[in-house]
Amino acid sequence: MNREQLLKKIDTPWAALREAYAGLSEAQLTQAGVTGDWSVSDILAHVSAWENEALTHLPHILEGRRPPKYADLYGGIDAFNALKTRESRALSPAAGLAQLEETHRRLID
Repeated sequence: MNREQLLKKIDTPWAALREAYAGLSEAQLTQAGVTGDWSVSDILAHVSAWENEALTHLPHILEGRRPPKYADLYGGIDAFNALKTRESRALSPAAGLAQLEETHRRLID
């Protein structure tokens, strides 16, 4: 798969994700309970956090290096997710969406 094919493969689900939350109010974006105690904003922040992790670690992987273990850095993936959720909840929904778009833009550029 070349770069153009990969980007096309990423674009379709990305468009579906954006459509899924388009038009939601701030109250709807932040209402807990979509999955567990997470809101739509929490889920979108989760996507953004992991896209950012990909941007951070994929260059190392391509060089043949291993990314650090989340157990060593954060106490595990669940602890990493909890940390990123706490950080994202400090943002307004608009700021969270802007961060999501910016992170995704960096991923596809």
